[in-house]
Amino acid sequence: AISACKKSAEWQAALALLADMCGAVLEPDTITYSSAISACEKGAEWQKALHLLAVMGQAVLEPNTIMYNSAISTCAKGVDWQKALYLAAAMGQVVLESSTITCSSAISACEKGAQWQKALHIVTAMGEAVLLPNTITFNSAISACEKAAEWQRALHLFAAMGQTVLEPTTITYSSAISACK
Repeated sequence: AISACKKSAEWQAALALLADMCGAVLEPDTITYSSAISACEKGAEWQKALHLLAVMGQAVLEPNTIMYNSAISTCAKGVDWQKALYLAAAMGQVVLESSTITCSSAISACEKGAQWQKALHIVTAMGEAVLLPNTITFNSAISACEKAAEWQRALHLFAAMGQTVLEPTTITYSSAISACK
């Protein structure tokens, strides 16, 4: 039932079901928490997603990469780039490897928080970690540079994308063009 709430962004219902489960002396597992965090992500309720991650730690359940990715994405939607970067760094402390989705979500948070230097740092770190950027990675990084009037960096990223198998989207072109204004 919580998974159904995740798909429809019904974070309130997901949290109510999770509370009912705890009240019924049933122990929520990693999948249950993951679904609830994803529902919070879809509803842009980053504070609630972070609270669930903390509660998991107290329940001696280990969060997984998907949960962290959802929480990072939620922070990006909530325009809290600092929390997003904190979570990305915390993944290493619990021995979870970052993924392209992790990095793309963190870059998106930096874009929304006007932190273009940090976004570019993550792009560079992806290359060092042998993580392949995806279209969202490039779009978010180009947009971060565009918003900071860093047109040369935006065009450099656009050119770098052209050296991959990825196809630029309308968003890619729009951000690169806007950067040149």
